[in-house]
Amino acid sequence: MASFIRQFTSPAVPPTASSTSNSFVDIPIPSFIISNSKSATWLYTTIAIVGALLVLEQSVYRSKKKHLPGDSWTIPIIGKFADSMKPTMEGYMRQWNSGALSAISVFNIFIVMASSNEYSRKILNSPTHAEPCLVHSAKQILMPDNWVFLTGKSHVEYRKILNTLFTRKALSIYIGIQDAIARQHFSQWLADAQKDPSPQAIMMTARNLNMITSLRVFCGNHIPEHGAIEISEKYWDITQALELVNFPLAIPGTKVYRAIQARKVAIKWLELAASKAKTAIADGCEPECMLEEWVKELEAPGYKGRKDFTDREMAMVVFSFLFASQDAMSSGLIYGFQHLADHPDILAKIREEQYRVRAGDVEKPITLEMLDQMPYLKAFVKESMRVKPPVTMVPYRTTKAFPISNDYTVPANSMVIPSFYNSLHDPSVFPDHDELIPDRWLDPNSSANTNPRNYLVFGSGPHKCVGIEYATMNIGLVLATASVLMDWEHHITPESDRVQIIATLFPKDGCLMKFAPRPRP
Repeated sequence: MASFIRQFTSPAVPPTASSTSNSFVDIPIPSFIISNSKSATWLYTTIAIVGALLVLEQSVYRSKKKHLPGDSWTIPIIGKFADSMKPTMEGYMRQWNSGALSAISVFNIFIVMASSNEYSRKILNSPTHAEPCLVHSAKQILMPDNWVFLTGKSHVEYRKILNTLFTRKALSIYIGIQDAIARQHFSQWLADAQKDPSPQAIMMTARNLNMITSLRVFCGNHIPEHGAIEISEKYWDITQALELVNFPLAIPGTKVYRAIQARKVAIKWLELAASKAKTAIADGCEPECMLEEWVKELEAPGYKGRKDFTDREMAMVVFSFLFASQDAMSSGLIYGFQHLADHPDILAKIREEQYRVRAGDVEKPITLEMLDQMPYLKAFVKESMRVKPPVTMVPYRTTKAFPISNDYTVPANSMVIPSFYNSLHDPSVFPDHDELIPDRWLDPNSSANTNPRNYLVFGSGPHKCVGIEYATMNIGLVLATASVLMDWEHHITPESDRVQIIATLFPKDGCLMKFAPRPRP
């Protein structure tokens, strides 16, 4: 019995190392197991890194957003890019109505949108905290050293001379050019209508009128006809690339790339015009366009600002003016035609004023003195641009942390966007704010006139539009002359009251019109 117990309780003798190793060494390990193991390691590592980055992205967004209205989480990487590619007024309205300040993210660009008059004006009037950036691709297209991006003393120096280009004396030079070109285009519109009387979209024809007018006002005859046509045709590429959101890289085939190529063409012609303007004034010619007026003002005895503007610098200024005139002014003009067609009672009042001021002579070119006697026309232009502002917002970039309110600070290097639409449609300032009522501007004691802070059509602060008088004069002049030379009928579609946003606002159907000659009084 004892021997039996010892047999099962004796310590087992472990196998020797040599025997163990030999037994396993002889077992072959398939190579795909080793390969798959390495692949799995890389896969898990990649997933871990991507996951960590996505978590970090969401954490940074929520940290910047804090308590502001907006999505609690942002779509990884692209954010609101899909919505921004096809923006709608309805989408913007939802964002503006979500709060006086709200937050979104697009391609990891943190954006704060301001919808109230208070915060919008604060952004526009805080140059030490924010600078205009227009859109993400703007500096690539307009060039980083363009005056529109300048701040401080250098920006002030530019505005000193640019303000002289929009005085009453300067406008008196431009108005004759504007009147003549408008009449030329109306003749063509009527000839085209006679060939095809069906309703035609005027979006591009009105834009072309504005472009040719501005090129001749700014550059005179220093750009040949084929050069003006080339600029006009290619500038549309620039407009499309200056939408709020676009693919940011200038890769061939993208909107930004095409815009840069178009800019190179335009700048070449505009530099030539600047050079020729300098030569003309040096030869003793009197100014007949804006560039010549600029050169002449630099020689004025009382002018104490900067005088050494190069051809390229002058060309870049005109280039930026073309953007404003080709987009914002075209939007204002197109909606002006649409509003007058849709409100025949308002059009009748404008015509009555025109016949009275012109003394029945509709062929007489309009002058500044005649415009001074057209208060109803001016009120209509102002009201039309309030109801449908060409520009609803202007993006800025914070140069440092911006304490915009008592409980929120916009992080540095964020985009902050003042919005104008709510200020222009504030029912406490503009009763029946969606209605077109020019008379509200004829009463000096009306809430519209006693609250000028709300009229943000042309912005506010140090970067307020420098060409307000030129823009309103051109829109008013074109509509006034059109009212006595033509009749027009708006072909209304389901898209007529919907908005297409291409840098500025346009009717979604292109504004379909039928034109016919108007009998002389």
